[in-house]
Amino acid sequence: MKVVPVDQLADYVGKDIGESDWFTVDQDRINAFAEATNDHQFIHVDPEAAKMTPWGTTIAHGFLTLSLIPYLTAAAGIIPEGLVMAINYGSDKVRFLEPVRVGSDVRAKIHLAEVTPKGPGRLLFKTNVTIEIKGSDKPALVAETLSLFVVQ
Repeated sequence: MKVVPVDQLADYVGKDIGESDWFTVDQDRINAFAEATNDHQFIHVDPEAAKMTPWGTTIAHGFLTLSLIPYLTAAAGIIPEGLVMAINYGSDKVRFLEPVRVGSDVRAKIHLAEVTPKGPGRLLFKTNVTIEIKGSDKPALVAETLSLFVVQ
């Protein structure tokens, strides 16, 4: 993660600011997410039944893919100098475009759309995050995410 002085953050607005390493979405992770959310739909947890679907295998929950954004972007983006803490502030828009098949590698590409002061020592970052699937022309999802950074 690159640390940027607050007075230089505007230089990064409108630019791609990083991409994560590839991350494998395996069946154990999908099963754990199913347990955590009580979403045991067969397309996620039953490999035999999932063979009959258009994807031919189990797929990750869309919200599992979405939930990987903080992890994937943590090492790849930028943070303001003097960071005390970062808070997930929400999402303005999320679109699930392609299912993530079990065993797929995904990564995040990050574009800084806006930096808005939200009071003394608080900055709101709006980022456009694309979760790519290795070997696919279509991304798994695109999202506008909001993060509140508290700085000293």
